[in-house]
Amino acid sequence: MVNTEQQGASLFIGLGNMGRPMVLNYAPDRELFVFDVNGETAAEVAAEAGATALADLDSIPAQVRTVILMLPNSRIVEQVLRSEPGLLSRLATGSLVVDMSSSEPASTVALAKEAASLGIDYVDAPVSGGVAKAVTGQLAIMVGGQDGAVARALPHLEPLAASTVHVGPPGTGHAAKALHNLLSATNLAAAAEILSVAKAVGIAPVKMLEVINGGTGRSQASEFKYPRHILTGTFDSGFAMDLMLKDLTIAQGLIESTSSQAPIVLTARETAVKAREVLDSPSPDHTEIARYYEKLNGTLLRAD
Repeated sequence: MVNTEQQGASLFIGLGNMGRPMVLNYAPDRELFVFDVNGETAAEVAAEAGATALADLDSIPAQVRTVILMLPNSRIVEQVLRSEPGLLSRLATGSLVVDMSSSEPASTVALAKEAASLGIDYVDAPVSGGVAKAVTGQLAIMVGGQDGAVARALPHLEPLAASTVHVGPPGTGHAAKALHNLLSATNLAAAAEILSVAKAVGIAPVKMLEVINGGTGRSQASEFKYPRHILTGTFDSGFAMDLMLKDLTIAQGLIESTSSQAPIVLTARETAVKAREVLDSPSPDHTEIARYYEKLNGTLLRAD
């Protein structure tokens, strides 16, 4: 059994669409505990991964030295780490916390300072690649943290990632994720506009995608999201539009706080907000932004 850096056991918190497959890739040859607010999910994942499910976070096993978080937002991360008695106050000195959620950079910076005051290393390591890459262990990970903390975290990230980039100090990983997702959303919306116009002039969406993906206009959206999740009409990428909007709002805050000029990507965020207002699904997939354009233009972006 691997005892990474002789740090003891790991605790993985958050077993949703992304966390569940990540645990399955992370678990082999490790002493691992898992927790989710859905106890049934935690039990299922523990059985599949050969891990131990915790019924709650009130009593953390003494051997836990690494905590990995994959949670929906900063509010929940703060609740887990700060609530009395929060994890930060109960982890042993020398422990490591790796926040792989899509959190707010300012919150991350504050939590990293609190952790440091307790002798705990803190790294933000959000991911890109969606459920498909989480399943295959080929996520792209943006890492923020002090050099020593990042070096400790890398062995925990390797089973999950095709690439890791240390982008800077605490908080910059989450900043990079938000900015990346704003660009990704821009590509997604721009492709919907182009495909809509192409269809209006008599070019089938699947043919226009062939043109785009064979040229310089291609993107991850055109190469994967449109063929797999939009032209098929399934809209099942596994990444909710509400989570995308959260990331876009974080990115907007970064742009505004630095007085940067970014009219194109900010317009894409406004479009995503309008799309969410128009769509009738209670929890639309982020790829359903294409449905917004279908409604606007009275057309369907589907394969023949």
